[in-house]
Amino acid sequence: MFEYMGDRINEAIKNIRNMGRINESNIGDAIREIRMALLEADVNYEVAKEFVNNIKEKALGEEVEGKLKPEELFIKIVKDELISLLGSDYVSLEVTKKPAVLMLCGLQGGGKTTTAGKLANYLRKKHNRKPLLVACDIYRPAAIDQLKEVGKQLNVPVYEEGKNNPVEIAKNALNFAKDNDLDYIIIDTAGRLHIDDELMDELESISEFVNPDETILIVDAMMGQDAINVIKGFNDKLSLTGCILTKMDGDTKGGVALTVRHLTNVPIKFVGDSEKLDGLSEFYPERMAERILDMGDILSIAEKVESTIDKDFAESAARKMRKGKFDLEDFLGSIKQIRKLGPLENILKMLPQARQMGLSNVNIDPKQMAHVEAIILSMTKEERRNPDILKAQRKIRIAKGSGRSVEEINRLLKQFEQMKTMMKQMKNSGGKLPF
Repeated sequence: MFEYMGDRINEAIKNIRNMGRINESNIGDAIREIRMALLEADVNYEVAKEFVNNIKEKALGEEVEGKLKPEELFIKIVKDELISLLGSDYVSLEVTKKPAVLMLCGLQGGGKTTTAGKLANYLRKKHNRKPLLVACDIYRPAAIDQLKEVGKQLNVPVYEEGKNNPVEIAKNALNFAKDNDLDYIIIDTAGRLHIDDELMDELESISEFVNPDETILIVDAMMGQDAINVIKGFNDKLSLTGCILTKMDGDTKGGVALTVRHLTNVPIKFVGDSEKLDGLSEFYPERMAERILDMGDILSIAEKVESTIDKDFAESAARKMRKGKFDLEDFLGSIKQIRKLGPLENILKMLPQARQMGLSNVNIDPKQMAHVEAIILSMTKEERRNPDILKAQRKIRIAKGSGRSVEEINRLLKQFEQMKTMMKQMKNSGGKLPF
């Protein structure tokens, strides 16, 4: 998402480099390029026009002082305007009440049921909540079964009454949650192919009865500008507290994210960035603006690592590296921790200048890491702890056990030794290890 638009904006800013000062003539081309980049990304015309006018007004009103270069000042102005357009501040989910009620709504096919599971997973992991999933979509074939399967995967309870009245289901779910000491209720409501009176009446009835703390609209980010009409239609009836943009990892231009808050005043609270049940990220306008401009998102990487990697293991591995005692058993543990982070290309994309370095198009085959695991798991503990004893016969045995070749085993051992040598050099030179 945003890559094409971000690259166009950065290319436009390059034209300002080596200028002595910012004036109307030397930013004219950049302004036009930025406007075109926004429009091609499906940003509303009036929003795009207001955005570039604000940039132009502020850029011409600023003096380039000290060591600041004209393009640096211009980038700062563009970044600030992007943050403002995206909503300025992060708007968190209500997690203080018990039980807190969250009602999901949206059109059919937007990803409500999967997002319900992602939210349950997020609340349990990040806020230590005990969620309940409630099946109030009684119309879509297999909707209840899908929610039950999601609950099973997450080991989260699902309340359902088959094809009973959705208002009654929601009412009984509240009592069930209180009786079972569950503190967050996520209601998966029915969707339609378009907004209709029957859908809105049912949602209003559920809302009036359960009085949700959060009413979240699930929006397919690939809808483009049609999403604004959908948001306004739901907001007029339900007073939305936020929205979640799904499929942001797909072939979407991202324009809806730049338009939602400005035109509807409904904050984006999360974005769905993978199909997996942990593929839900909090929406921070500043971080998103930095990713658009290829400045990276180190804070999000740090948060993901902190919430995923086992702290005790990481500290133990770091101590062993410092002492030169890091072996293949520790390396195997490191691989397992890294795999928890999800696709590594998603992490690489969040590094500063990722697109400029070509990292945004990198595809890392997860099978390669699985092959390394298979090789190490085919070794004995003694061999993992002392790879020097791995001679020809042992390597042939490991190759047969792992289904890999002796050449791959030799390559792995060589890379492992190179890593140990690098760590030793860093230690001897007084460099800090990356922990």
